[in-house]
Amino acid sequence: MDNGARLRLLGEGAQFDVSAPSTVAPQNPLASRPGSIYEALSADGKRIRLLKVLLSNACRHNCAYCATRCSRDIPRASFRPEELARLTIELSRAGLIKGLFLSSGIVGDADSTMARMIETVEILRHKHGYTQYVHLKLLPGISEAAVAAAAGLADRLSVNLEAPGPERLSAICPDKSFERDLVRTLRWASQRVGGGNVRSGLTTQFVVGAAGETDRELVEMTWRLQAEMGLARTYFSGFQPVPDTPLEGHVPAPPARERRLYQAEFLLRSYGFSLDEIIFDEADMLPRGQDPKLAAALANEEMFPIEVNSAERWELLRVPGIGPTSAERILAVRDEHKLSSLRHLETLGARTDRARNFVTLNGRYYPREEPAQQLSMGL
Repeated sequence: MDNGARLRLLGEGAQFDVSAPSTVAPQNPLASRPGSIYEALSADGKRIRLLKVLLSNACRHNCAYCATRCSRDIPRASFRPEELARLTIELSRAGLIKGLFLSSGIVGDADSTMARMIETVEILRHKHGYTQYVHLKLLPGISEAAVAAAAGLADRLSVNLEAPGPERLSAICPDKSFERDLVRTLRWASQRVGGGNVRSGLTTQFVVGAAGETDRELVEMTWRLQAEMGLARTYFSGFQPVPDTPLEGHVPAPPARERRLYQAEFLLRSYGFSLDEIIFDEADMLPRGQDPKLAAALANEEMFPIEVNSAERWELLRVPGIGPTSAERILAVRDEHKLSSLRHLETLGARTDRARNFVTLNGRYYPREEPAQQLSMGL
C-alpha cells in the first residue's frame, strides 16, 4: 500500500477522535484534500486545518463500538515514524495543514506503540525543526514515563475516557480498566501541564449513547475532571453504529443530545456555573427543548430580572443571551455610561431576544411573553 492510500485509510480511521465539536465542524475529512485533513479549533477559537491520522489502525482491543476493533475484518496499515514525520512536513510546507493530531491503535503493548508515536514527534521537532501545533492522544495503559515524554513534545494531550465510569466502560470496552488504564493516565498528564509543557492543555472524550449512560453521569464526570485535573475541555462523540461490530444495530445518538452536552460543558468551563445549577429531567437527561442556560434561569426565577447596571459579573453570566465577552463589555462601559435600552445591550454583543425577559435596564423591564429557546454557545 503506497503512502497516499495509507494516508487516506489511517486518516479516515482517525475521524472518531474529535478535533472540534460536530456542532462547529463535521468530523469528516475535508473534501478535495488528502483524506486525512480535518478542521479543528485553536485555543482562541479559530478554525485551523490539522493532519489527523492514526499511526496504525491495528489494535489489540475489541471495543464493542469501535471501527478498528481487533476482530473486525478491515484493511490494516501502519506508518513508520520517519514516514509519517516526512508526510507531515510535506503537507505543512504545501500550506495544507497547521498542525498534527496523532493517535493510534495499540499494536503489541501500549508503551511500545506510544514510543513510536513519540518518536514521530521527536523527528518532527528535532530533525525538521517543526514548531507547529501537535496534539498527542495518550494510549490507555501507558507508563508514567511515556506520559512525561509526550508532555515534553506536545502542545495538547488527551486521554479518551470513552464512558463516565467503570461500569459503563465495561459494557463497551471490557478489556480496559477505567481507573488503571484511563483515569490514572489522565492524572499523570494533568501533573505535566504547565511550566512550558502542553501549552494548549489536556482534554478527554466520551462516546455518547453507546453504554446506556445518562447526561447527568457525563456532566458530573466532566465537572469532576475540570475541578480535579483542570481539563481544558471535554469532547462528546455521538455514537454512530459501525457495521460488523456488536453495536451495529444500536440506535445512534441524536445530534441534539451532543449539542446539549457541549452547552452544559461550556457553562461549567467558561461561565462559572456549578454542577447543581445544571438542570436535568426525571430521566437524568438534559432537557432537549431548552438549552441548559435557559433551563437554569427558568428554574431560578427568583433571581430575575437582574439590573444590568449594577449586577456582578457572575449574575450577568446567568442571563440567557449574555456571554463572557458581552459581560466584560458591560462591566467596562457601565461605570461611565448607564445602559438604558436594549440597543445598548446589542451594541455590546448581547442577544437581546434572549436577555430581555431576564434583565432591567436603568429600572426599565422589556419582557416578551415567550423567552428565546436557544443559547449561543461560544467555543
